Amino acid sequence: MDQPTSVQQVFFQHVKDHLPAHLSLVDEVAELLNISNDSAYRRIRGEKAISFEEIRTLCSHFRISLDQLFHLANDTLLFSGKFINHVDFDFEGYLQDLLRLIIHINSFDRRELQFMSKDLPIFYHFSYPELAAFKSFFWMKTILQSPAHGKKRFVAEDHIPLISKSCTRILEEYTKLPSQEIWNEESILATLRQIEYYKDTKTFASDQDLAEVYECLYKTIDHIEAQAELGYKFSIHGQRQVKGASFKIFVNEFILGDNTYLVHLNDSKMVLLNHSVLNTIRTQDPYFTRSTEEHFQNIIRKSTQISGVGEKERSKFFHGLREKIENSRKR
Repeated sequence: MDQPTSVQQVFFQHVKDHLPAHLSLVDEVAELLNISNDSAYRRIRGEKAISFEEIRTLCSHFRISLDQLFHLANDTLLFSGKFINHVDFDFEGYLQDLLRLIIHINSFDRRELQFMSKDLPIFYHFSYPELAAFKSFFWMKTILQSPAHGKKRFVAEDHIPLISKSCTRILEEYTKLPSQEIWNEESILATLRQIEYYKDTKTFASDQDLAEVYECLYKTIDHIEAQAELGYKFSIHGQRQVKGASFKIFVNEFILGDNTYLVHLNDSKMVLLNHSVLNTIRTQDPYFTRSTEEHFQNIIRKSTQISGVGEKERSKFFHGLREKIENSRKR
């Protein structure tokens, strides 16, 4: 009878590892299973067996795969995520989901976000209202092919009101999140190509709208460089002296990123994979996250850190980004 008890304790330890420090495992289990704290204690200690129904409830809430936990199928990986389409896509809901994710990450004492950038990281899209409005319009019209946007032209002032306070909150939470970002000189090209595509197809309603988007992109790059110089984040509308979380940026010259996110949460890890532009799937599979971490470490070892140190390389890199923006604007 010892083996079932041992497995049950392993299960609850796994649940505990995924809880933020301020949450009580006993309270969470008692509330989810609608039982007393004493009954929850006895289940956690393995004194009372949990039922299949209770296992299903806990696994569903905490997104736990028993296959992965007990290595029942080593060639199987469990991912979770939503698929976005123009029929039921709600941009405000999308922002709220992203905000809840970052708040959840920030609830852990030891936390860090690492990612390899293929495009301008999504958090920076919300730095200025005009840039956020352009990106949201592009996603709806061109990526999701929303019928409501079919023949519309981009007028910044029409879409800025749609950029809610959620964007500001996302930036605020991101400023609290320590991060390591792996960039490449190509990281800005996707956004520039989107601007050029709308410029060529006369989708910008005016030259003023086009100029404002370019200017916001310039200012965003300026802010990222300022953070890299200081080695910490600060509000884009605040003072440099108000320190946010640690900020490290690396330049890699031989690997183009794929927008993979690796999140460290105390003693556990989570990987988020971006696909189809707006969709994201995530996993906490220990083998997959460990493999991803090893890959990140390898890439970082072969990259040049330009935050806090490497003034010459930092200046060269951001000058190259501004040059690409200016060349795009002239074309």
